[in-house]
Amino acid sequence: MELNIRRLTENDWSFLPKWWEQWPKWKTPSRDALPDNGLGGLIVEKKGKPIIAGFIYTTNSKGVWFEWLISDPQYRDNDRQEALELLIKGAENVCKSQGYKYILFIGRHSNLINTFKSLGWSADESPSYELIKIIN
Repeated sequence: MELNIRRLTENDWSFLPKWWEQWPKWKTPSRDALPDNGLGGLIVEKKGKPIIAGFIYTTNSKGVWFEWLISDPQYRDNDRQEALELLIKGAENVCKSQGYKYILFIGRHSNLINTFKSLGWSADESPSYELIKIIN
């Protein structure tokens, strides 16, 4: 396997905003809205080339929120699905090793949802809405 997973570093912010900007209808989230100011997550790479990343919001409960999955829109090798699965499994392992019991993901893209389901995640099939308000 040529894919590796690691924690995000400050250097990853040299390309992460570009990834968000290149995906249609996506906007780069503010770093201060991401866990650990944008460093609280994982990234999968192949031979040092970043492929896909995700962020883990920890809580004071037994649950975490795994969110803001973003991939290099130019990466088209046939192992994209394998990289996604490695990222999800890696997040599960990190969270489990830190004593968490539940992990939540919210998504709307069918490939993502189907991948999570294939890895044993439960899906509530009722539509829901993400609501946010900036309060300062």
